[in-house]
Amino acid sequence: MDPIVGDRLEEVAALCRAANIRRLDLFGSAALGTVDPETSDLDYVVDLGEYEPGVAMRYLRFAEALGTLFGRAVDLGTVPSIKDPTFKAEVDRTSRRIFGEQ
Repeated sequence: MDPIVGDRLEEVAALCRAANIRRLDLFGSAALGTVDPETSDLDYVVDLGEYEPGVAMRYLRFAEALGTLFGRAVDLGTVPSIKDPTFKAEVDRTSRRIFGEQ
């Protein structure tokens, strides 16, 4: 895991708790430790739990909070949104649990 994320795990966990996030996984270059500090974004998959009123706003606020914390672009996918088998395989291959139960 790249230190850009690894050095802020407690802060990320606090954001997850505040947003009632069930699980957060990091994938891609940051998970593999190959971030380009100039161009790389951070790729996450979030499990927001069961659908409930306000979940979309919770997602948007959480994505914004992650971007603010890291000062860079964040791509935040949701577990149900990963439908493409090739993309799912890439996420599965590179993902690292950041928050939540294994």
